[in-house]
Amino acid sequence: MPIYQQAQDAARRGELTFSVDEMTGIQALARIAPDHPMQPGRPVRREFEYERHGTLSLLGAWMWLPGQVKALCRPTRTEADFLDLVDGLVQTRPQAPKITFVLDNLNTHQSESLVRYVGSRRRYPREPLGDQGQGPNLQTQDSRARFLSDPSHRIRFSYTPKHASWMNQIEIWFGILVRKVIRRGNFTSLADLQHKLEAFCRVLQPDHGQAL
Repeated sequence: MPIYQQAQDAARRGELTFSVDEMTGIQALARIAPDHPMQPGRPVRREFEYERHGTLSLLGAWMWLPGQVKALCRPTRTEADFLDLVDGLVQTRPQAPKITFVLDNLNTHQSESLVRYVGSRRRYPREPLGDQGQGPNLQTQDSRARFLSDPSHRIRFSYTPKHASWMNQIEIWFGILVRKVIRRGNFTSLADLQHKLEAFCRVLQPDHGQAL
């Protein structure tokens, strides 16, 4: 993908490139009995029964250079939650001349509130966006996507092809998170799950990976 190839040159110009996505329905599961540790000739044995303590969503962003991970834990994954993530990332360097987000085609990634957010931060605002469903940039999800992906905007969204979200590099980090934290995790509460998810971000990036 050209944006990935150009990220290093963009960083030299002070521009930011983020890969963003969400993990939803992360379960806080607590095993009713502790694991039996592995011994010579015998693997770890795990209790198969567990208690459910609810779910969280993790909204993650990987800054291409210098490879920092930022994350936001929420009980929901709504249009407003995603806008909070985007705004938090923009505020990490509000004077950046250009900020590019690589993401998939989920409807919350092409919302009216996101269009209005980007529109309010254009350097040279052109036509008004109009009322809900009336302005040409708000009428459909496709028209909103065209507006958000406009390369002339300071804040631009680059969408992966449909059915190819694996091209978004944050998915690699999510895979690491699943293997190291979630798959064998034991979480006594939602707060415990959130703490461990955020702690993993800090472990990967001690200075910059904390939750927004």
